[in-house]
Amino acid sequence: MNNSFDILIIGGGHAGSEAAWISSQFGLRVGLISGPGASLASTPCNPAVGGVGKGQVVREIDALGGMMGIVADKAGIQYRTLNESKGFAVQSTRVQVDKELYTKYAEELLSTQENLTIIRQMVKVVRNEDKFIIETEEGNTFSASKVIVTTGTFLNGKLHTGEEQTLGGRVECKQSVGLNDLFSEIKTLPNRFKTGTPPRIDRKTIDYSKLEPQESDFGTRNFHSMSEPFSRNSEQISMYLTRTNSETLSIIRANKERSPIFNGQIKGIGPRYCPSIEDKAFRYTEKDVHHVFVEPEGLNLETIYPNGVSTSLPKDVQESFIRTISGLEEAKILVHGYAVEYDVVDTSELSRLMEYKSIPGLYFAGQVCGTSGYEEAAGQGIIAGINASLAFLGKESLILDRNDSYIGVMIEDLVTNKRDEPYRLFTARSENRLYVREDNTIQRMNKYRKALGLSGKLDYFQESILDEITILENLIETTMFYATTAETKEYFAEVGYGSLESNISFKELLRRPNLNPVQVLMNETLRMGASFHPDVVRTVAIAAKYEGYIDRAVIESEKINRMSKKKINWEVLAESKNISFECKLRIKQIRPETFGQLQRIEGIRPATLAYVAGNLV
Repeated sequence: MNNSFDILIIGGGHAGSEAAWISSQFGLRVGLISGPGASLASTPCNPAVGGVGKGQVVREIDALGGMMGIVADKAGIQYRTLNESKGFAVQSTRVQVDKELYTKYAEELLSTQENLTIIRQMVKVVRNEDKFIIETEEGNTFSASKVIVTTGTFLNGKLHTGEEQTLGGRVECKQSVGLNDLFSEIKTLPNRFKTGTPPRIDRKTIDYSKLEPQESDFGTRNFHSMSEPFSRNSEQISMYLTRTNSETLSIIRANKERSPIFNGQIKGIGPRYCPSIEDKAFRYTEKDVHHVFVEPEGLNLETIYPNGVSTSLPKDVQESFIRTISGLEEAKILVHGYAVEYDVVDTSELSRLMEYKSIPGLYFAGQVCGTSGYEEAAGQGIIAGINASLAFLGKESLILDRNDSYIGVMIEDLVTNKRDEPYRLFTARSENRLYVREDNTIQRMNKYRKALGLSGKLDYFQESILDEITILENLIETTMFYATTAETKEYFAEVGYGSLESNISFKELLRRPNLNPVQVLMNETLRMGASFHPDVVRTVAIAAKYEGYIDRAVIESEKINRMSKKKINWEVLAESKNISFECKLRIKQIRPETFGQLQRIEGIRPATLAYVAGNLV
């Protein structure tokens, strides 16, 4: 084995796998080090990809050339479109995956890259010399010009189930040594973070007749843009819905002193937007009914994931409260729920390239950065991999703008403030969410893909999609028109378009509130004898329907962006006599590069912003 690499990734989860996949596309020598007992790109918590805000991230990763969408399509066993009753801007794709198939397909995909070496060893020491030197517990030494750390929940990881405590990053996997042991110069947050998972239930012990089935939606699109939009690679199955009740919550509340979260055993901070059932019990004392989604972990696995009852309560308490839930009265727990505490890097020390500011060539991505989901991790991983590769090649770095990507929103949020809780991405974090939709991902991301200088099937496909969009946009702008003839009025009545009292343009038809613009545009193009890719029709129809709203949002956004993008010199500001001492401390901590980043620092006073803005104009 040649132990010298251009880029070396430590950790083979979703962040590490994306970093390795994209870096190897640049023709560089890439190494991926992952623990012997850990599957690559595994789904140790809920085996699902996507969700509100997260589905947009998966499609952005896909448009950049990532692998998450490809693998999710191969392993998907249930598809849903979330927020389907709401506007297109907040609709998001969610795919339940078979956890065995997901990691199988991910490993197969990574193995196709000739210049990618997968190393199954545990990292012991990382030194920063002329190059980065990595020593493993197995006694091997590796070197690399760039290193990407994607160790997830494994850094000083500790598992909690009631009073039981074991070292590890997840069940049956060893922990990694702490950041301070690996890199003496790296800053971690003073508070550790915590995440958790529910017990896994034997599928044969569930009474499905008491549960509400949730069928797979064959109208939900695949994630990978080059997949057939509605094809399915794996068998599709139903998920099921049940609920907790007063007895469930009474058992949990009666055992508060045995909960590691409340008795002081766990010091880490958990995710506010994905609380454990103990958190729900004491945060919402007036509420006893909570949804529990009964989700198979795979087609051939015996384990069921009861989504909604994440817990670290003792095993006997878990068994008691689970059996109070309708349909789970005879449930047998195969793996008990647990919480994980782990170290988190101080992301205010990172640039928007995901590079550690004071150590050039060292990058971080994933849950070690304080995020809480597979998709967020993968989004950071692909950006870290891209920028490490571009830096090695001496090319201009890539920064995604928060105004046209959710990944850009997430990364700027991460590096602009010190995290005080695990970060979760959702649509409300984007100031421009009417534009940053799932349907127009290729339009938004193509300029970033082009900036990579790569050339492959994906690039040709994206160009063909953009060409089709231009043709269809021109078609509905210039040629599609409906006159108030008797024939057209009869046609409108026949197909359910409503009355036709005056001549209207096609865009006016698409904007009628009672009509689905996508279906209307598909029908009308087929009627004309024109054939377009289904995703092209969807993109153009949605953009046409919401054009006025989007234009107004863009105008407002541009006003803000002109100031937000202006460069600032944080070192000058930190010495200014016109800025308060407290604000100068925060500026020194975060080191903002733009006025927009300065605005987003918590605790910066309006007077400081007014002073800086006045001196930028």
